[in-house]
Amino acid sequence: MSKMVENMNRKFLKGCIAGAGIVLAIQLVLFAAFSFATGGIGVYTGAKYSALGKSTSSTMSKMNHLKYYIDKYFMEDVKEDQISEGIYKGMFEGLQDPYSCYYTKEEYASLLEDSNGVYCGIGATVAQDPQTGVIYIVTSLKGGAAKEAGIKTGDIIEKVAGKEVTEKDLSEVVSMMKGKEGTKVKVQFYLSKTKEHKTFQLERKQIEVPTVEYKMDGKIGYIAISTFDAPTDEQFIQAIKNLEKKGMEGLIIDLRNNGGGMLESVVNMLDYMLPKGSTIVSTKDKNGKGETYTAKSESSFKLPLTVLINGNTASASEVFSGAIKDYEMGQLVGTTSFGKGIVQSVIPLKDGTAIKITTSKYYTPAGKNIHGTGIDPDVKVELDTDGKSDNQYKEAMRLVKAQVKKAKEK
Repeated sequence: MSKMVENMNRKFLKGCIAGAGIVLAIQLVLFAAFSFATGGIGVYTGAKYSALGKSTSSTMSKMNHLKYYIDKYFMEDVKEDQISEGIYKGMFEGLQDPYSCYYTKEEYASLLEDSNGVYCGIGATVAQDPQTGVIYIVTSLKGGAAKEAGIKTGDIIEKVAGKEVTEKDLSEVVSMMKGKEGTKVKVQFYLSKTKEHKTFQLERKQIEVPTVEYKMDGKIGYIAISTFDAPTDEQFIQAIKNLEKKGMEGLIIDLRNNGGGMLESVVNMLDYMLPKGSTIVSTKDKNGKGETYTAKSESSFKLPLTVLINGNTASASEVFSGAIKDYEMGQLVGTTSFGKGIVQSVIPLKDGTAIKITTSKYYTPAGKNIHGTGIDPDVKVELDTDGKSDNQYKEAMRLVKAQVKKAKEK
């Protein structure tokens, strides 16, 4: 998922941490299913604006007609900018594309906040179902108000500050949950386990979001990646080196519930993993034009490998797992991934607002576009619902150990 201004830093931005910030240079490439959730963002400056076409005069005429009735009959006072912003948002709603939208100044400013792994919010990562518009919890983060309130994966966010949020743009909902540390926000959830609607006053806290966690399990290394932020690639590479020093014989990479992140990070990570010259990911717009990213590093990963995926493994995470599968570097274990194979570009406007619009598709090294279908695991394992044991992890461990044993027997 990449695009827009040449020679600029292209970045895949994170899906939706409720309250997380995002670093965008002049150009943004969002590779996240949950925003932000969630395709790719590119920023194009100096955009030229074309006329709306022959329908402009009739459209403007009707808009003025409707404005007349609002002024004459609507019982409340309405600011002009309220109507204008509503019109702009309505244009993008007319595209019937859940990933394209209009950002007000405040919403765009929120999008531009630093993606340094620290944010002030309710302490949860969230995602949005593109078909229903429902916003749900992916992960409640340690130390956050959501986790302390008992909010779990799959719980649905129904209202924020008394406002219905289903079908609202995910970035807008995320910004509603963000705020100054110590302030509180009222959030209504539908709790999936107890089947009840419940409202919580959640205190916003500064949360440091870990993007890479790793450990040794016997002779097998384990790396969990929660998102692809600016420091994630360096943390990932260092984790591999540290595990190798401890005698790692095989590796499990956990991409479950990872909604995406920066292009730069995922490309650098795959650059480290794949042989030099390997295609990492490519894009193509409606005119057939696009880009291809290839591995340039002399390094490559050769140990036995399994990668854990599930229905919340999306976008940049699918780029990673798709490359591993296409090159048969390891086995994918779990359930079919989210299926986010399109790219959005963010275009900032002169007045401080911006638009996000779907611009292209992305393809795995084998030329597959996984939008709407996702990536099937090599070994399908549904997660046990009892929550007492991680049977997907156990299967990944069994498989990687079998690969290690087979490699030793050669």
